Amino acid sequence: MSGQADVKSLDTLALVKAALAAYAHETNQGLSEVELDGRRAVDYLTVDRAGYWKAEVRRANDNVNQAIKDLEHCRAFKKVGNNQPSCVEEKKALEKARRRQAVAEQKAEAVRHWTPIVQQQFRDTCVRLVHFREVTDVDCPKAMAQLERMLRALEAYRELSGPRAAGAETGSSGGASVARQDNDTSQASSPAAPNPEGSGPA
Repeated sequence: MSGQADVKSLDTLALVKAALAAYAHETNQGLSEVELDGRRAVDYLTVDRAGYWKAEVRRANDNVNQAIKDLEHCRAFKKVGNNQPSCVEEKKALEKARRRQAVAEQKAEAVRHWTPIVQQQFRDTCVRLVHFREVTDVDCPKAMAQLERMLRALEAYRELSGPRAAGAETGSSGGASVARQDNDTSQASSPAAPNPEGSGPA
């Protein structure tokens, strides 16, 4: 296995570290919003709606009792001789009050039925959110710390290998210069070749 590091760009590791930090921050915000919205929904059902329909049942019961009294009053005081009054309006009011009473009781029962189920589901969801939050609170910081160690090690490696490369280039250029100087000196000290056509100028 080769011991050399094949690193193309340290900026890439820095970008990955920054991306992990942004991911952890945004994910934590998203998880907090999910938990908050879920708690609001649970409170709306178990507190707001429970109280509302409980009050509606009491109000509906009161309306039914009042409608019964009104019908009895109509039958007792609007009777003419042996003729029984129709009391149409009072009967309609009583039917309407009883329908409203049935709806209110049905809604209140539905709230009582779903309240423990919704609460249990929300608790299970919160447990899952805690497990997922461990990724952003534990795993992401570990990965970022590992990337930081890698960046420091690679920076130190680059600083260490930089002077060596510069020294090697200086040494090779100096050797070439010395070789050129030796070659020039040897050419200057060697005698000129004789002219085969004579020593005089042509």
